[in-house]
Amino acid sequence: KMSVPDYMQCAEDHQTLLVVVQPVGIVPEESFFRIYKRISAVSQVNVRDSQRVLYIRYRHHYPPENNEWGDFQTHRKVVGLITITDCSSAKDWPQTFEKFHLQKEMYGSTLYDSRLFVFGLQGEIAEQPRTDVAFYPSYDECETVEKRIEDFIESLFIVLESKRLDRATDKSGDKIPLLCVPFEKKDFVGLDTDSRHYKKRCQGRMRKHVGDLCLQAGMLQDSLVHYHMAVELLRSVNDFLWLGAALEGLCSASVIYHYPGGTGGKVGSRRAQGGSLSAEAGNRHRPGKDGISSSAHLLPCSVVGALTSNGINADTSTEIGRAKNCLSPEDIIDKYKEAISYYGKYKNAGVIELEACVKAVRVLAIQKRSMEASEFLQNAVYINLRQLSEEEKIQRYSILSELYERIGFHRKSAFFKRIAAMQCAAPSIPEPGWRACYKLLLETLPGYSLSLDPKDFSKGTHRGWAAVQMRLLHELVYASRRMGNPALCVRHLSFLLQTMLDFLSDQEKKDVTQSLESYTAKCPGTMEFITLPDGLKLPPVPFTKLPIVKSVKLLNLPTSLRPHKMKSLLGQNVSTKSPFIYSPIIAHSRGEERNKKIDFQWVQGDVCEVQLMVYNPMPFELRVENMGLLTTGVEFESLPAALSLPAESGLYPVTLVGVPQTTGQITVNGYHTSVFGVFSDCLLDNLPGVKTNGCTVEVIPALPRLQISTSLPRSAHTLQPSSGDEISTNVSVQLYNGETQQLIIKLENIGTEPLEKLEVTAKTVNTKEKLYGDFLSWKLEDTLSQFPLKPGKIATFTVNIKVKLDFSCQENLLQDLSDDGISVSGLPLSSPFRQVVKPRVETKAINPQESSKVGDFSHVKTLEAILNFKYSGGPGHVEGYYRNLSLGLHVEVEPSVFFTRVSTLPATSTRQCHLLLDVFNSTEHELTISARNNEDLILHAGECQRMAIQVDKFNFETFPESPADGTQFANTKQLEEERQQAKGLEINSKLDICWKIISFHK
Repeated sequence: KMSVPDYMQCAEDHQTLLVVVQPVGIVPEESFFRIYKRISAVSQVNVRDSQRVLYIRYRHHYPPENNEWGDFQTHRKVVGLITITDCSSAKDWPQTFEKFHLQKEMYGSTLYDSRLFVFGLQGEIAEQPRTDVAFYPSYDECETVEKRIEDFIESLFIVLESKRLDRATDKSGDKIPLLCVPFEKKDFVGLDTDSRHYKKRCQGRMRKHVGDLCLQAGMLQDSLVHYHMAVELLRSVNDFLWLGAALEGLCSASVIYHYPGGTGGKVGSRRAQGGSLSAEAGNRHRPGKDGISSSAHLLPCSVVGALTSNGINADTSTEIGRAKNCLSPEDIIDKYKEAISYYGKYKNAGVIELEACVKAVRVLAIQKRSMEASEFLQNAVYINLRQLSEEEKIQRYSILSELYERIGFHRKSAFFKRIAAMQCAAPSIPEPGWRACYKLLLETLPGYSLSLDPKDFSKGTHRGWAAVQMRLLHELVYASRRMGNPALCVRHLSFLLQTMLDFLSDQEKKDVTQSLESYTAKCPGTMEFITLPDGLKLPPVPFTKLPIVKSVKLLNLPTSLRPHKMKSLLGQNVSTKSPFIYSPIIAHSRGEERNKKIDFQWVQGDVCEVQLMVYNPMPFELRVENMGLLTTGVEFESLPAALSLPAESGLYPVTLVGVPQTTGQITVNGYHTSVFGVFSDCLLDNLPGVKTNGCTVEVIPALPRLQISTSLPRSAHTLQPSSGDEISTNVSVQLYNGETQQLIIKLENIGTEPLEKLEVTAKTVNTKEKLYGDFLSWKLEDTLSQFPLKPGKIATFTVNIKVKLDFSCQENLLQDLSDDGISVSGLPLSSPFRQVVKPRVETKAINPQESSKVGDFSHVKTLEAILNFKYSGGPGHVEGYYRNLSLGLHVEVEPSVFFTRVSTLPATSTRQCHLLLDVFNSTEHELTISARNNEDLILHAGECQRMAIQVDKFNFETFPESPADGTQFANTKQLEEERQQAKGLEINSKLDICWKIISFHK
């Protein structure tokens, strides 16, 4: 029984002569295979004085029991033996030569010829001319090896040709021997050798044998004729095993004719047979649209056979005869099926049946008939051979996998390759081959729609069966562990977690992460490529789903730190953008949106922020360590953060910060994390569906940073200016109407650049009250004298707060003295400066409707103002940038004194008059009122008194009158207001009325 199948067999192997190349004695493996490679390169030899070509099949190992099937199919017969030996001294030569003879005896019954190549022997023995022995000084000095092999093949041909002629010649009267396969010999003992049935069987088998010899001798036409005759003879006597062999021989010869490129997968590996056939065969039998040779359908085979690329072949008789006997591509498969069915009748012919299936599949693969090929393969799977060794099982499953791959059954191919992989690590093997197992498992990945690159799983729907893919990845992890490679375990587990996260159950997620953490404790996961011994590179697996990032937003600096560009007179507001609102020519891609520049700037040396909205898909708390930004363009110091996200959290804001160290364009490309001991660089380009406001921002040169602190308490009131400016600090103060107080502001440079320029402006906001005089006043020169302000230094800045509101009140609290009273609404009155501010009982909030009532003297009025500090310095100042810092001032003005009634009385002099003022003290303190050239008037809390002031009469004739024409209403009103104010100032300057609270002055 033939026990060792050759899974690499092809139909065209039937025309080859089998030559075994083996070492004799101890030969270095590397040296042997170097010579073997050179020998096996001589696989085709043109026969001298003939158009025939001999094909040689070399093997360095061939089981002798397979050689016993050489009569059944001659390509299985070892006809040549080449032995290679090391022999350094003449005394070893006899022993070496003896070993050569012993080796020959192993295949002696079938050998046509043999050769011995001796390396290392020099001297008298080496110089003797011999046909069967070749001597070479060393493995490097053997230029004639190929020539010797060609001579050897020619000697094989001479023997082959003589055997063919001997067997092919019909010698009537001679008894034809019965060719047998090994297991038949015992069955034919005692058979009647003179019966017609027996003779036909002998003739049929011999015809088939001659067909084999003709095919090997390069006579394709003759072989076809002999095979046809053998089929007829053997069919008539029901000799099914040999009938199957004759049919298979017919198929092989037809395949060689139709597919000169071969069916073994290496296109163009064989030369076409014969000179006249090479051109026509190569041109006629190219696969048609459906992969089946098109010529068989278009023209009769006999006519097609005579055509060549250059027209009509000169000698058409052989072509026509050959084409008539040749099977069509469809018939080849039918005859293969028939042959295999006959082989299946014999238990001992399992190897023959298996190899025939494999050959048929290779032919069908070329014909692109995948479904039929799969039927042959399915049959091959179930053919029972003897108990196979683990190595043979691996080979069997690997070849099945390769054949399924060839016919496009990728998943089936992967299935068998995985079985082969598992076989490499079977428990019965003393030393399991985990490396081979791992290598085969890697080869199964494409069949299950898996790759080693996580990018292939980042877009679109999931391809393949997730459950099978997860099983395979777990097996890769296990094989990696058994290989002793924790880095590979980490990489495959990371890949499993990243790509299969949606398919893992909660428990599986916990198990995988626990395994991952145990591996990363020994070998942390990195972003480096892992290169395997065979050169394959495993790409890194960044954890873009742990956590999942939904949006990335670059944040502007706080309002007080935002840089502003000084407006230049030239080129202001010049836009370089297109004048069109929309242009279809511009490509609106996600990439461009990501790369668009943001309309704010960051500042060199200042902490900048990027906000990520993330969530945790895991059913347990996720600890993310060392999370920071990945940037390009500007040197950037990332300040990593650590966070802990609750189980299956909703969207969670995370702010990542860093400091740009240089100026220019900076692009935020992504972020880096460390999760479960795996370091990941997650690039935004690889994150599907991430929203961003743009990722490129300009970093301008460094600017100083100003911090202000004041002598006043912070205010609970936050000013909301209409312009949208943000107030960094708010302070508040309570003053009586007419009071002045100093506000001392400390300016501290807390940055790293000198503060060189400072501008201060103020504006009153949110007030309906009419102010008289300067509300806020300062002298900037005193502060600027302390500039440039070095980092860490402090300068002081003093602001005078002066509140002067309306002191008039229309409630008459005293008896009128005269009828010529005049209204003094809008008369501004100044107050003395008071240094000490004592706490007062806060006035209760008054209903706005009540506050407008006449005679309500306790109403507190509010004034609000913003002090704006515009400052610059350092490299940013050179580039024309500055910063703004705003101080909000909230002033509560309590009423002090009211003038409820103003009257005049004539004085002794006609140029003067007495001005009578009814003064009301609305405070809770005793105060004094004084005027120019007048005694102080003491008023108790809540007391009203009349004071008389002798003054020169006022002359208002010099002030412009209102125009008679009332059409310009706005101008008229404005002019009237200016006139009134001018009169008020004139009166105020002459009266110089002041008040003072006695208890506040020691």
